[in-house]
Amino acid sequence: MATVQLRDLCGVRSGDKGDRSDLSLFADDEATYSALREVVTAEVVRSHFGTMVQGPVTRYEVPNVWALKFVLEAALGGGGPRSLRSDNLGKTLGAALLRLEVDVPDEIVRASARRGRRAPVDRTPIGS
Repeated sequence: MATVQLRDLCGVRSGDKGDRSDLSLFADDEATYSALREVVTAEVVRSHFGTMVQGPVTRYEVPNVWALKFVLEAALGGGGPRSLRSDNLGKTLGAALLRLEVDVPDEIVRASARRGRRAPVDRTPIGS
């Protein structure tokens, strides 16, 4: 097993309406999609965002396009002009979701076309 960020395995599309955000992860192949289905649950996504998401998270599987769609309720600080966040759009949450670390089989990581295009993640604590 290897621990990698989602950005090394899939892409994301996002949207927002009011105080709701929807994030869709798109895998490049069926094997990656299957691995993501196992590890990226609604509970994992909810935990990843912590207090930023105040409502429930619902996951929808879209196997014909190898996608997982997540709807996050009460996720944008009230949405639009009501939010005090500096960037309260769904695209920001999409980028944040790609930083989620997951454990997947080594062969999934080796086969990922995205992995080789990324710089290694610097895990040095800030201020060190």
